Order: sequence, then C-alpha cells, then structure tokens
Amino acid sequence: MQLNTIPKNEEDRLLAVKSYNLEKNQDNTDFNNITELASSLTNIPNALISIVEKEKVWFKSAKGLDICSSDRNLSFCNYAINSDDDFFIIEDTTKDLRFINHPYTKNGKDAIVFYAGVCLIDENNFKLGTLCVIDNKPNSINTTQKNSLKILAKQVVKLIELNKSNSKLRQTKRKLVKRNKMLKGFATQVAHDMKMPLANMILTSDILKSKYKKSLDQKGEDYINNIKNASLSLNNYINNLLNYYENSNLSKKNVETFSFNQLLEEVIDMLNIKVNCSVNLPDKDEDITTNRAALELILLNLITNSLKYNNKPETIINIHLNTTNTNFYVIEVSDNGIGIPTKKQKKIFKLFSTIEETDRFGQKGHGIGLSTVKKLVNKLGGNISVKSTINIGSTFKFSIKKGI
Repeated sequence: MQLNTIPKNEEDRLLAVKSYNLEKNQDNTDFNNITELASSLTNIPNALISIVEKEKVWFKSAKGLDICSSDRNLSFCNYAINSDDDFFIIEDTTKDLRFINHPYTKNGKDAIVFYAGVCLIDENNFKLGTLCVIDNKPNSINTTQKNSLKILAKQVVKLIELNKSNSKLRQTKRKLVKRNKMLKGFATQVAHDMKMPLANMILTSDILKSKYKKSLDQKGEDYINNIKNASLSLNNYINNLLNYYENSNLSKKNVETFSFNQLLEEVIDMLNIKVNCSVNLPDKDEDITTNRAALELILLNLITNSLKYNNKPETIINIHLNTTNTNFYVIEVSDNGIGIPTKKQKKIFKLFSTIEETDRFGQKGHGIGLSTVKKLVNKLGGNISVKSTINIGSTFKFSIKKGI
C-alpha cells in the first residue's frame, strides 16, 4: 500500500477548510440532494461529500453508506486531494498496486473496489475535499458522467461558500442586535437621568418668575421664559425618544377588546386642545381587539401633528374606522392642515425627519413622532401611508392586524 503525501500548501489549505466552519452533520437537504444526483447519474450505489481535515476525513453527506468519518491516512479522498489531477479514479483497487493491500480494499463485502472523486476546489484554489462515488465491485464511468460529477462538485463548493456567507451574516446580525440593545439601554438610561434635572429647571424657572417678579424687567422675564421653553422642548424630545425605544416589543398579553370611539375621546382629553378645533369621530362606534396602548400612542401622535401643523382659523380632524376587512382594521386620520410637500412624503416616517422648521406654536419638531407611529403600526402587523396636498390637508391611512 502506498502512503499518502501531504500537499505543499497544506497549512494554508487547512486554514481554508477551517474558515468555512461547516457543521459536522448530514442533515442538510441541499448537500444530500447532490449525493443522490451523483449516485443516480453515474449508476454507482454510494456517494460521499468529504471534507479533508488534518487527521480525519469527515463526510457532509453519505448516500448508501452509514459513515461519518474515516482516518485521513487511509482515506481515498486524501489520495484524491494529493493528486496532481482534480479527478481521481480507480476502477479496480484489487488490481492496482497502490491499493492492493489497502485495508478498505480487503474489507470483505464492504470493500472499496471502485472509487471516482472530484476535488472540491474553492475560489482560492484550495482542495477542501471531494465529491466521490464508490462501489464494492469493479466499475467505470463515461465522459458524460465524469463531466456531471465535475458540475455537481462545483455546486457543492458554491453551497460551502454560501454557508460561509450566511454564517457571517448571522454573526453580523447577532452583533448588531447586541449593539442595538446596548444603544437602546444607553439611550433609555440617559433619557431617564435627564428628566429629573429638566423638571428642576422648569420648576426653578416658575419659582424665579414668581419670587422675583417685581425685580425682573421684560428682558429678564424673556430670558427665564426661554429657559423654561427650551427645557420643555428637551423634555418633550426625551419623552418621544423613550416612547420610540420602549415600544420596540409588543406583547400579545396586552391585547384587549375595547370601544374605538371611547379610546379617541380619552386621547382628545389627554391633548387638552386649546385651539379652535373640531374632531369628528366615526359615526358608528365599534369594539376592536388589539394592543390598546400602542394604538393610543399612534392616534396621539397623528392627532397632535394635525393640531400642530395647521394654519386655518378652525382645525378640522376627521377619523374613520373600517372593520370590513377580514384580517385588518383600517383607520384614517385626515385634517385640513398645511399639507406635506411631495418630496418629503417619503421621508417623514424616518427617524429625526421633520416636516417644517417650527409648528404653529413656534416649537421645532424632533422627527420622532411619525417614526414611532410607523414602528408601532408595523409591530401591529400593518402598514401606514400618507396622501397630502399643500394648504389643503393630509390623510394618514394605516392598517393593524385584528387581534394581532
């Protein structure tokens, strides 16, 4: 029996094999389909996909053989990758001087008598292993069958490389999820830590105005008002950030059945509207089943925007609910506001994207509200869109899955 030699690039070849990080199992349908095809196309009963490591050869797929690995020094696949040719074939090992005394040749009814293996060569020209067909009696394959094996071997390499790419993507995704979780935690902690100092600044501004009212001139009072307004604006910004991050996950435990119009009335009460405004609720009140807190926040943001971005003597807001769809509730919030420019309509749902520099109250938007709305709508299994005409108004239409 002739002993195997080691390839000149063995060290780099082993690093290449390791880099693909293939799982050592045989339950992958794609690999198993290839060995099935190899066996069928060549009319050879056994087919293997082998990966040649430092001391062992293990089999990613085994058609017709109950085998997971073998000693590399005895493996025919090792001979194949050490060969100068990329296709290694032995038609009768019992008559080949190199293998006449090989243990696998003298293995009784399980003897390897015929072997044909195509090297699995990656993009860097490293031989990772083989796609081979095996018989326990002398055999042969024709040129067409050889070409078929070569084509299948290339597909095996593509699968191996795809597995590596997918593995990298999974690792990247895990890192991103971990990093986003850390950023979310950091943002939430910072936001909570800032709320108390801001509350103190707002309270201190009111105390200063009250206690030193007689000593303050108009300029001094304006300074204090600016401090308070800036603090209120920052406090609102922090609340929006907290809403955005704290509503990332919606639990099915919070799903309940409730009156839609009653929810709207509660939202309107929370807003404490101080401008001339008419909010028209659906004519027919209906019970719906969804995450109440999430829908409340969606409606709160949309109605708030209708109030803030309006220059008419009377703000008119119309709200419609359609329950006829089998799977979704469809809700529309329309207003007669300033409208949204066409070029901005595709961007308004992105985080930190704003419609105008300031609203009707002189406050600058932070571009978090509509991003939160879209996020919540998506979490509720639906989609949101907007139609708007400058100086005529806007209609936000969104769907949410029934019962989620």
